[in-house]
Amino acid sequence: MSESSRDGVQSWSESMSARDRIRAVAETLREPRSVNWISEQADAAWSTTNEELQDLVDQGQLRRVEAGETTRYQPNYTRLLFEEIRTLIEENTREELRNELAAITEEIEEWQATYDVETWEDLEQSLADGDLASAELRDRRDVIAFWRENEEDRRLIKHALELYSDVEAAREQMTDVADRATN
Repeated sequence: MSESSRDGVQSWSESMSARDRIRAVAETLREPRSVNWISEQADAAWSTTNEELQDLVDQGQLRRVEAGETTRYQPNYTRLLFEEIRTLIEENTREELRNELAAITEEIEEWQATYDVETWEDLEQSLADGDLASAELRDRRDVIAFWRENEEDRRLIKHALELYSDVEAAREQMTDVADRATN
């Protein structure tokens, strides 16, 4: 297996089973990939990989995509989105989410002021400025990456805050049902 693949998979722990390696590869896919590609990246037998991928499709974690004669697999992005939102709600209080949202907004406002731009796209356009030194180009590229990440985090946090009350109500309802069942 390559030390570092395009989809970000690194070298494997010796304690991981073939199925764990296949799942690890599948969870990091950024584009649809074939059984052969996933099998190679996971250093697992084709038959084991194919079986595990079918299980992941059946569980709703992967989607099967037909590309001509080849079947490829990709994450179920809708499920991943909701799992990320659920994790944010379960692991943070409302106040913690609000504080993180404020910190992200503050950081973006600092970049806007520092570089005199409104969006990361505007900052990206400034990379074409022939007057920038290589260190300044690297700094701006790093800021663009962080800015994009912050916008994604901000979007997820906003969704989590919008759904917070609904998730709390659902949890309470499940607790009430469980309590009635045990009494």
